[in-house]
Formats: sequence, C-alpha cells, structure tokens
Amino acid sequence: MSVPSRSTPETLGTKSISSLLVQYSVPAIIASVATSLYNIVDSIFIGRGVGAMAIAGLAITFPLMNLVIAFCTLIAVGGATISSIFLGQKNDARATDVVNNVMTLCLIHSIVFGGLTLLFLDPILYFFGATEETIGYAREFMRIILYGTPISYIFIGLNNLMRATGYPKKAMISALMSVVANVILAPIMIFVLDWGIAGAAIATICGQFVAFIWVLHHFISKESYIHFKRANSWFNPAIVKRVYAIGLSPFLMNVCACIVVIFINRALLDYGGDAGNLCVGAYGILNRTTMFFVMIVFGVTQGMQPILGFNYGAGQWERVKRTLNIGIWLGVGITTVGWFVTELFPDTVSSLFTVDADLIALAQRGFRIYFICYPVVGCQIVIQNFFQSVGKPQVSIFLSLTRQLLFLIPFLLILPHHFGVDGVWASMSASDIIAFIFAVVTLMVSMRNHDKKLKQNKLMNQ
Repeated sequence: MSVPSRSTPETLGTKSISSLLVQYSVPAIIASVATSLYNIVDSIFIGRGVGAMAIAGLAITFPLMNLVIAFCTLIAVGGATISSIFLGQKNDARATDVVNNVMTLCLIHSIVFGGLTLLFLDPILYFFGATEETIGYAREFMRIILYGTPISYIFIGLNNLMRATGYPKKAMISALMSVVANVILAPIMIFVLDWGIAGAAIATICGQFVAFIWVLHHFISKESYIHFKRANSWFNPAIVKRVYAIGLSPFLMNVCACIVVIFINRALLDYGGDAGNLCVGAYGILNRTTMFFVMIVFGVTQGMQPILGFNYGAGQWERVKRTLNIGIWLGVGITTVGWFVTELFPDTVSSLFTVDADLIALAQRGFRIYFICYPVVGCQIVIQNFFQSVGKPQVSIFLSLTRQLLFLIPFLLILPHHFGVDGVWASMSASDIIAFIFAVVTLMVSMRNHDKKLKQNKLMNQ
C-alpha cells in the first residue's frame, strides 16, 4: 500500500494552521469515526444477534474497558506529547528514546494489568453492577479482551506515536485496518459461527492484531523518520517519569469515567426497579452514541496535539493560540451535531441497537435529557486536551476531575433520589454545563497569565 511520505518537522512551525489541521486532524477524525462506528456496529450486532440482556452485559464492561484504556493512554498520550515537544526542540535522539520506552511500557502494563484483572474478573464485574442475568455475557466478553491486551496496548501506543512523529495518514490507515477487519469478522462470528458475544470480542482482537503488525513494521523500518534503535535507551527513568506525568491526565479521565459508570449503573439498578437491567442497557446505547461524537472531537485534538506540542516547544505562542481557537470551534460544531441528531431523532437512534420496545423507550427518554447541554462538551474536551498537549498535565487533570468527579458524582447522589432514572440522565447534563464554565474560566486565566509573562520577558530583553 502506497502511503504519502512524512512531512518534515519544520512544517509544523511554518505551514498555515488550517492546512496543518486538515493534514493532521482529518486522518485522525476518520480513524476515530471508524473506531466509533465499529463499537456501534459491535453493539448493534450484539443487541440484534444475542439479545437485550447482552447489551446490558456489554454496558457492565464499560468501567473495566475504561480501566483497560486508562493504563494504555497513560503511556500512549504521554509518549506522543513528549515526542512532539522533542521534535519541536530538534532533538530527534530523545524522540527515539521515547519510542523505545513506550514499547517497553506497553508490554509491562498489558501483562501486569491484564493478568491481575483476569485473576479477579468476576468480583470486579459484580462490583461494577453485574447481576445474575448479565454476568455471563460480561465475563465472556472481557476474558477475551484481557487476553488480547498486549496486542491492544502496543497497537494503540505506537499508533499515537506514529501520528505524533509525522505520519498522520499511516496512523489513520492502521485504525481503518483494525475497523475493517472487525466489521467483517464480527457478523461472521456472531451470526454464522454462533459464537455470541465472545465472537464480538474475538473479532475485536483480530482486528487490532492486523493493525498491530502494521504499526510494528513502521517502527522497525529504518525508512521511518523516528524508529526503534537498539542502541538508544529502552527504559529511561527520566523519560518514564515525564510520560507518566503528561499521560496522567487522560489516565485519570478514564479512571474517573470508570468510577462514574459504576455510580451510573448502580443508580440505574436501584431506581429502575424491575427494569433496572434494561435501564443499564439503555445507558449502554447512550454511551455508545455519545462516544461516537466525543471520538470525533478526540480526532480533532489528536490532530492538534503535534501542532501544539511542536509550536509550544519552539516558542511560537501565536500559532499555539490560533490552533486552540480553531479547535474549539470545531469541537463545539461536532457536539452540536450530536445534540441535533439525538434530540430530534432519539427513537431512530435507539432502534438501531435493538428491537426490544421497552429498551427503545428507555433509551429515547435518556437521549432527550442526557444530551440537552451536549454542545458545550466539545469545547470542554478541546480545552482540557490543550493543556495536556502543551505539557501542563496538572491543569488538564483538574479539568477532567471537575467534570467527572467533583460535579457528576454529587449530582448522581442527589438527583436520582428526587427524580428516579430521569435524575441519572439529568446529572450528566448538569455536570457538563458546570464543567464547561470551569474550563473556559481556567483557560482565560491561563492565557492572561501567559501573555503577561511574555510581555514582561520582552520588556526585560529590550
């Protein structure tokens, strides 16, 4: 397959921001959309091929899946950000060290986390809200996913580095490879071979294995600008510390998402009465839908990351601000489309996943309430990822904690008590609007302080 050659690092500091965002974000968006679509298609196959309880069982795995992703993004995002900053500083040797270290950390994390989780899988799933009706589906799905964590971690970790070191189109192709393989294999394994929810998990790992081979070949090849070098460091404590420091924000965001989903599942089971399991299934439908639009915004932020990191490292502050401004408008536009679709056509979206009338009705009601403040979510995500991309993980962590822990959990403890299941959906929309306000205020203060510092330095140098 012919792939366009990599841009030189200098273009990140000289080419127009709009052109760079098209070059970097469009492939990332395509990859994110494809990934979201195959998650949605998987859910549709499971819902229609296995049943409504299987959808509920899949929803129970969301907290654990968030933890799986958390330990991977801790490395992937931290490594990608640092490599971009090193490239902006024209330090290719250190960028190579980062690639080597990310590979080592992906192997360590996948083996340790995957192994420990497999040992205590059932207690973990029960803690996350599994019932006797859903535990079998959740266990069967997660056991296979956990066996495949070394493949998943290396694929995701190196794919982020591929994009950050100047190969956005190749990173897009690897994601598309994974998606296409999964979408082809899932219906065969679920409907033809009758492997049920296990077939969906096997198809997921097989798809990631195809992409794993692709990204591994890229970093082994000496034709790649940044690639594995045996002589460079494979475990440098200083680099590992920086990777963890910057990757801590998305890690905590996913851990918080895990905690939040536990509270949501518990609240739905407690206040849903006899329909508790179906309420959890409805949340599974809402979660897959919201993640579709969130992943598109993440595609934008993934494209912004090397541009922000390079220009911040090179001291080109005006280019950093322009990249952020365009990113915010794009993020808000994407989540506004999500609001429009889910508010006007909730029944159509719900019926894609299941033919169960009760489940469709519950999901439809959830869409109406959950998505009411959704347009502002895009802005909050872009601002949070901005701080992460310029090497300020503490601020990014603060913003992720405000949205998912400081606001959402108290709402989940209060509103369902008064409004039942509707209070669960309302808790999420209420936390979104407050977190958005916090993010905007934090950004304005940070920008003002940075501009003031630049003026002072300019006066001192005159």
